[in-house]
Amino acid sequence: MNIPDKFLELRARDESALIAYVCAGDPTPDATEGIVQALICGGADIVELGLPFSDPVADGPTIQAASERALSAGMNSDKYFEMVASLDVDIPLVCMTYYNLIFKRGIEKFVLDSKDAGISGIIVPDLPVEESEELAECCVSNNVDFIFLIAPTTTEERINMILEHGSGFMYLVSRVGVTGARSDVAESTTKLLSRVKTDIPKAVGFGISNGKQAKEVVEDGADAVIVGSAFVDIIASGKDVNARLEALAKELKDGILSAKR
Repeated sequence: MNIPDKFLELRARDESALIAYVCAGDPTPDATEGIVQALICGGADIVELGLPFSDPVADGPTIQAASERALSAGMNSDKYFEMVASLDVDIPLVCMTYYNLIFKRGIEKFVLDSKDAGISGIIVPDLPVEESEELAECCVSNNVDFIFLIAPTTTEERINMILEHGSGFMYLVSRVGVTGARSDVAESTTKLLSRVKTDIPKAVGFGISNGKQAKEVVEDGADAVIVGSAFVDIIASGKDVNARLEALAKELKDGILSAKR
């Protein structure tokens, strides 16, 4: 299933999505399949699988450490696509990675490998929209969504550019800074949701870690909630990982479903 079809399905039920991020290969490549299945069992509608990079500038310490663990366990681009292709899932999968890895592999080859592996969308946090034309065109021609990040500091001009080139969903960064679980939902989230005027689904991420926060974000108008660091923290603990991932995904999805829109 692709990303637009998943959101159409959810909108028919007046339901927002749970998008779960984990770093592929953390703690080992063999563990990733069970992790993904646990997230889906808990209620994840879309899973972002990070392709680890040695210098993940948009990520906080939690996901930086996950990338280091995955790289140390042998994860690389070839293994990533092999592993993703082997996953037996019926939800959209998204690749989140950094432009250096795409450029090194070759833009067209990266997009084709993504499509062949069953990846529905690509997120590249360090590629500005002004420099994204080649990758965007390649994604369009291969029916792979190209997903951009919009921050509270993004100007109206750049938001309009992003809306022209982005698809799948808009990744709205709830606060300035890097990824990482927080205890509150930033006030900037509400303002950002109102500034981004589009029919493309709006997904809010960075800092969400529990069902109460997920509920608040949906009630503010989000079409999806993105959670990463809270899941990665569980993986890092090494304790009852899959059961706890499923439980947290269920808590988050229950919060989403309880929201009054």
